[in-house]
Amino acid sequence: MPALPLQTDAFVLARRQPTDSFQTFSVFTVEHGALLILHRVPKKNSATTVALDLFDEVSLLLESSNQGQTWFVKEARLITRHAGLGRSYATLAAASDLAKLITRNAVQEEGRATVATLLRTALAALAAGAPPAVVWLKSLYSFARDEGYPVKQQWLPTLPADLRTTATHLLHTPLAELEKSAHPEAASLAAHLATYLRSHAELHLD
Repeated sequence: MPALPLQTDAFVLARRQPTDSFQTFSVFTVEHGALLILHRVPKKNSATTVALDLFDEVSLLLESSNQGQTWFVKEARLITRHAGLGRSYATLAAASDLAKLITRNAVQEEGRATVATLLRTALAALAAGAPPAVVWLKSLYSFARDEGYPVKQQWLPTLPADLRTTATHLLHTPLAELEKSAHPEAASLAAHLATYLRSHAELHLD
């Protein structure tokens, strides 16, 4: 049976320890959802092969010999790499939390384009220096809302009035309009939202 080809753009969200020859990644695509891909480890000093990295947005030519259970990378072209994600532990942790949220929760076909936009916006904001806790709060809230959970109607009203006002401001103000200050309430709000979702939603957060 001939190998099955696939051309797609993808976000690299997780990786496993490489073997001698291959690096295994989990990627997210708009057209096909989550895919497991194997990329041949580039030779040292190779100028022609893109070495995939976490959080890259890439264009891939894939091939599968087992009906799409596993895909081998035939060609890879880098679309976006966010070098600024390594600026701090908090920034990298927020990017990792978002990646884990998406890899651990299957996204229905009709919601994949929205998730791709969320990934692209959040990773770019983190790389540009946006407060990590704010980006994570907004991302977690948006993902849960778009998956159909009534976080506005049921979670927000559980907050004390002062925190509810802060949460509403952070959630509904575009990142570009928020000052790049710490926003100390954001981390506790994100933790509170995560606790709520563990009890009221079928989302895998841990």
